[in-house]
Amino acid sequence: MLTWVDGLPAGDVPVTDRGLAYGDGLFETIAVRAGRPRLLERHLRRLSEGRTRLGMACDEALIESELLAFCSVLGDGVVKLILTRGDGLRGYAPPVGGQARRILQGGALPAYPLANAERGVSLYSCRTRLAEQPALAGLKHLNRLEQVLARSEWQDPAFAEGLMRDVSGRVIEGVFSNLFMARLGRLVTADLSRCGVAGVMRAEVLAIAQAAGISVEVRDIAYEELLQADEIFLCNSLYGVWPVIRLEERDWPVGPLTRKLQALVCDVLGS
Repeated sequence: MLTWVDGLPAGDVPVTDRGLAYGDGLFETIAVRAGRPRLLERHLRRLSEGRTRLGMACDEALIESELLAFCSVLGDGVVKLILTRGDGLRGYAPPVGGQARRILQGGALPAYPLANAERGVSLYSCRTRLAEQPALAGLKHLNRLEQVLARSEWQDPAFAEGLMRDVSGRVIEGVFSNLFMARLGRLVTADLSRCGVAGVMRAEVLAIAQAAGISVEVRDIAYEELLQADEIFLCNSLYGVWPVIRLEERDWPVGPLTRKLQALVCDVLGS
């Protein structure tokens, strides 16, 4: 794995880093092809929003220049960009005048089975619920224990992803992806104003669908409504779109709207 810390090759960070102590930071997972980061503008925009909401001081131009240099060295693969609040003393209070620490990790793209995209996936219904915290909703922050607990619920390789709901039972997302459903030709994805991660591929799918004249809606989704959907698919910035063909006792064919958006997303990712 290729790793830079604050612009220099390194393999560790100080034990005083607040990202380690408190999960005080953000991250982006970025697909890279031929040295070029995909969906770069969306990743940087989400990182900037998160930095602003958390009140983290950093040089955004420096982050972008380091990321581009790192990607040119990596070539093809995936980059994890981590931004922590940097070093701090004991206690929750953020240090005054501190600068964010920049961590870049690069490696090979995950070897997802081709069948996931071609034939679709089965979705595991997770028991772990997402807590509601509007101050953090949408951000890709370093506190991922809910996802860790959810992912530990199943080991059966028949399930490629898990469905996560909030404490009220509303459908929110996958463990590492966002979820869309289609009903009567209308595309729907969950409102993420209470919890969940606003994925860059989710934003891209919404933009692509609107440009293609597909009716889209962002709102609450009840679990019972999801089971009555005509089509369901998952998306993230590394694999694009996976059709969902099974959830509990309900089966779906891979639908035409899913296939259309899958093809359009592949054009964006260059895959």
